[in-house]
Amino acid sequence: MAELAVRAPDLAELCARQSVCRACDRLVAWREQVAVERRKAFRDEEYWGRPIAGWGAPDPAVLIVGLAPAAHGGNRTGRIFTGDRSGDWLFASLHRVGLAAQAESVHAGDGQELLNTRMVAVVRCAPPDNKPLPSERDACRPWLTRELAFTRPRVIVVLGGFAWQALWPALAELGTALPRPRPKFTHGAEVRLGETLLLGCYHPSQQNTFTGRLTEAMLDEVFTRAREAADL
Repeated sequence: MAELAVRAPDLAELCARQSVCRACDRLVAWREQVAVERRKAFRDEEYWGRPIAGWGAPDPAVLIVGLAPAAHGGNRTGRIFTGDRSGDWLFASLHRVGLAAQAESVHAGDGQELLNTRMVAVVRCAPPDNKPLPSERDACRPWLTRELAFTRPRVIVVLGGFAWQALWPALAELGTALPRPRPKFTHGAEVRLGETLLLGCYHPSQQNTFTGRLTEAMLDEVFTRAREAADL
């Protein structure tokens, strides 16, 4: 699978090749089990049940990096953050600050458009309990590295500590000069990497939004900063 990623000639082909990835037995079994058993609320829908490619602008000024697709969100709809509660928070914020055309996204054909923005996940398949293993994160890295090479965003917004840790090796593989020691993840963290600004943001998971650890104002502040830094 690493060979498929490295040899992809362009972004469109990279996205197409991801759909055949079966590198991680545990993730393949889980994503396909969920797609067959389905949640009661979605029992009449056909689940995607495959890896989820990045989506949005092909040449984004802002790249949003998340953890992994939700079992009944992206794994169902075929689009990261689409059709789940984390996405409800995320798209509402992006719309408020002018980085998304609509305030919500419930399925892949709903007309949602990311404006100068793209979304990816460091792990492209839905993991059990939303917890990928380090080995699964590492196996998925070639897809992330190649997508970064094609997109070269001016600002990268990283949602959560897992994605923050996963991003550094991918950046190193691209020859990016990285600071030492490696900056720790915090909400609102800013790291300048040459012409790219890295921003940390709490993940808009229910664990964070229901407890008030992440508020709408905090999310808007990060994406407003991203838009300003990207000169949009």
